Amino acid sequence: MEQVKDLRDLKELDIEELKKKREEFLSELLTIRTRFALKHLDKPMKISKLKRSVARINTLLKEYELGIREIPA
Repeated sequence: MEQVKDLRDLKELDIEELKKKREEFLSELLTIRTRFALKHLDKPMKISKLKRSVARINTLLKEYELGIREIPA
């Protein structure tokens, strides 16, 4: 699963795509946390990167909900 490298990548997605991407990131985060708890994780920084990506998606969804940002066509 690729990480969100830039906020511009997320801004191009519509609401349903953002929700789908968020669910993918959350499921991967659960898998990584499990591996981390079992001490089988090669890149522990991936946890914080995934959490940051989920937070960015949540922020965009909230901005769309409040009307701060227009939904892309």
